Amino acid sequence: MSSLRASRLRAATATFPSSSVPEGTRRRILEVALQLFASEGFHGTSVRDIAKPLELQPSALYAHFPSKEHVLAELVRVGHEAHAATLQAALRDAGDDPLEQICALVRAHTLLHATYPHLSVVVNEEIYALPTDLAAPALALRAQSMTLVREVLVRGVAMGRFSVPDQVATAAALSAIGVRLPYWYEPSEALSLDELADVHVELSLRMLRAYRSPSGRRA
Repeated sequence: MSSLRASRLRAATATFPSSSVPEGTRRRILEVALQLFASEGFHGTSVRDIAKPLELQPSALYAHFPSKEHVLAELVRVGHEAHAATLQAALRDAGDDPLEQICALVRAHTLLHATYPHLSVVVNEEIYALPTDLAAPALALRAQSMTLVREVLVRGVAMGRFSVPDQVATAAALSAIGVRLPYWYEPSEALSLDELADVHVELSLRMLRAYRSPSGRRA
């Protein structure tokens, strides 16, 4: 694991969408686990490590989760559900133009990854520590989100809005935008969250050989 990533994530407070998990011990367990899984890795974190900041006996965690793997699976579920809901909402609000839809999807994807860096790391990297049965629900959500992006891309190509060398590879590249943000990005006056999203939108349009006029409409 990158020591830079670990130190960056240790210094920041791990959060996830407030509506994802009700308040209580279960949520506090997930918050501590998220911090540790993101900065130390799933395999570098023990049940005792999770229990200690909560002043619980390790055995007390099993009243809420059957295993450490189930804690990770819950975090992965929360992340994928939040991502899927965010993309769907962005698409609903974008209108019918595939160019505006892609812009909205990339913006939403970027903002979510930048706002919740710990969750992004766990969802994108630590998911592979899960057994197949526990990872399957989240991977199904990931596939749905990929399909959503691909459908917009395909429709845009068919309408002459986009020109790409390969649709599958381009859809994968669009979906990968933002995944590395936890390694380097911190909001600042030099590059705010909104400005970062604008940059990613512009890069995506260049990838699609599409142009958006200053008014927001395609020229």
